Amino acid sequence: MIRCKWCNLKNEKYIEYHDKEWCKPNFDDKYLFEMLILESFQAGLSWECVLNKREDFRKAFDNFDVDKICSYNDEKIQELLKNKKIIRNKLKINAAINNSKIFKKIQNEYGTFYNYLKIFTNDVIIYEIDKTTNQLSDDLSKDLQKRGMKFVGSTIIYSYLQAIGVIYSHDEECFMYKNN
Repeated sequence: MIRCKWCNLKNEKYIEYHDKEWCKPNFDDKYLFEMLILESFQAGLSWECVLNKREDFRKAFDNFDVDKICSYNDEKIQELLKNKKIIRNKLKINAAINNSKIFKKIQNEYGTFYNYLKIFTNDVIIYEIDKTTNQLSDDLSKDLQKRGMKFVGSTIIYSYLQAIGVIYSHDEECFMYKNN
């Protein structure tokens, strides 16, 4: 079975993510939050690195409970910095806490984070391959940054939109490919 060229066929987690999750629409706010946090940890690293640590991130970050993460204090930050099972980057850990507070504000403002996303996506799936940014990721990134989020540049947001199924990007050779 042919998969997208980025999928490491020697990594079962990667294959499962590619086949069952990537580019599949999932607009549940809990999932949207988890993926936003994980994508922000990817900055400068490979998605495979983050994916391999996903379960450890879930444990370390209270199963991505936005309310709990909003209340993290210095003690919790120190605990995370000592956790060798996750990516121990202080800037990214602080950004995760900061971004969770902004995520919560957006939820309060729009009812759900997905309602906020729909302002940008018009509830439409984009089919495109071989890109790392587009106008949508540029616009969403700028707005999130204006609201104070960190590690949400256009490339990270593009990856995020692929992960949650707003952008469908399976390679033409991939068994999952479709063009709408």
